[in-house]
This record gives sequence, structure tokens and C-alpha cells, in this order.
Amino acid sequence: MITYPFQYKRASSLADAVALLADGGKALSGGHSLIPTMKLRLNAPDVLVDVGRLPELKGIALDGNELVIGAGVTHGAIAASDLVKQHLPMFATGAGQIGDPSVRNRGTIGGSIAHADPAADWPAMLIAADATIVMQGPSGSRQVKAEQFFTGLFSTAMHENELITQIRVPKHDGAKMTYQKFSQPASRYAIVGCAVVKNADGSLRVAFSGVSEAPFRDKNVEAQLSSGQTADAAAGMSILSDHYASEEYRKHLANVYLNRALAAL
Repeated sequence: MITYPFQYKRASSLADAVALLADGGKALSGGHSLIPTMKLRLNAPDVLVDVGRLPELKGIALDGNELVIGAGVTHGAIAASDLVKQHLPMFATGAGQIGDPSVRNRGTIGGSIAHADPAADWPAMLIAADATIVMQGPSGSRQVKAEQFFTGLFSTAMHENELITQIRVPKHDGAKMTYQKFSQPASRYAIVGCAVVKNADGSLRVAFSGVSEAPFRDKNVEAQLSSGQTADAAAGMSILSDHYASEEYRKHLANVYLNRALAAL
């Protein structure tokens, strides 16, 4: 890539990373979201702060009733994790559908959700699983539910000088869950992605990626299904239209992949 001049700094600790970000740096982890946007001049940070080797951002562990995934954990590591397969199988299978092996072995869950591409896979899964995003900034740590984290096209509830450190997800033992997507054949991004979690008490959480400018929980579908009505996915939403799928076709696909997800349960 032919780029412009910028500084590269490797953070030595989480505190060091937060301090460098507060000085105007941009976090770099796996680079599979940030570097392509720099190549296209859609993002032009003056300072790249490498957080890819910070141990504070690594690891997958149980903490009470939650599975805690470090923001620097790769998609491939999530797909291969026995803990994830046991407690959040949708995450393991969904992570295995992201991109290709090079993307899965370098790209990280934290980088993906910070980038907030509307066609990314993680947002729908995180929303359906009722995940919480943990961020660290100069004022300390704070948490935001995934359902409120994604606010628009490539935009989130993160502040400019914050860094995602963890994703905390209820274990959902006894639940059934699935992620189904219609993917763009080259990039494997979701033209439409649908995540459904059916809890042990029968309650449902349904979320979509790729359909609108931001991923969303479809509470209308949840209410329709719980009352025995025919579900109408993405009703009332502003639907994306591009050279991959028109608004009408995307709406159709949302219903198709909702039904596939329900059948998979």
C-alpha cells in the first residue's frame, strides 16, 4: 500500500495505550479493518498505536455466569476455543465464517466491533447474545450493552480516546443459538446476517447485520414469534441498497435468513 506519513508506536501496557490514544493516536490490533480504510484514505490517523501484543487484551475465560473474551483475541482463536464451543456455540461457528484463514488468524473481535462495519458478523451475534462491551479511557472503565453500542454507519458509542478491552457475554447454558448469513463471495461480509438466541425459558432475541446502517435487535420479530404470528423481519427499518443487493432484495433476504435461523434451532 502507498500511504502517507504517520507515526507508529507500540503500547507497552494498557495504561500506556490509553495515554497514547488520549494524545490523538489510533488503535491498531490485527489491522484487517483499519489498514484497508487507510489505503482508501477513508481513515488518516497521524499516529498508530499498536495494541496487538498487550496481554491485558488476550484470553478467553469464565467469570461467574459470563464468558469474558479479550478484545485482542482473534476470530480464529474464538472459533477454536472449547470454552466458546461449550457455552456460546454460535460464536464459534460464526467466527469460523468470517473472511478467510488469513483474516481469522489476524483480525480481532475488538477491532471488528470498533470499526462497526454494518456488514460485519460480530454485531448481530453480540446483540442477540446480550453481550456487554467493556472500554477503558482516561476516566476509567465503562460498560455499554451491545444493543446500544452500535449507533450508525461505522459509528459506535465509544469515545475517541477509549479502547475496547473485553466483551462479556452471559453463558446461555441450555439455550439454542445460531447465526445464518448470506455472504458476499469475495469478502465473506454479510449482505444479510441473522443471529437468534432461544433461551431455556423460551424467550427469543433476534438481531441482524448487513440490513441497515447499524446492526439492530428486531424486537418486532421477537414479539410476533412469541405470540404465534408470522414474523416480518426488519419492518419499519431503513434498508440498505447497494450494488450487492437492492432494498427490496435485502428485505426479502432478511426474512429468508430469519426463517433459516429459526429452522436451525
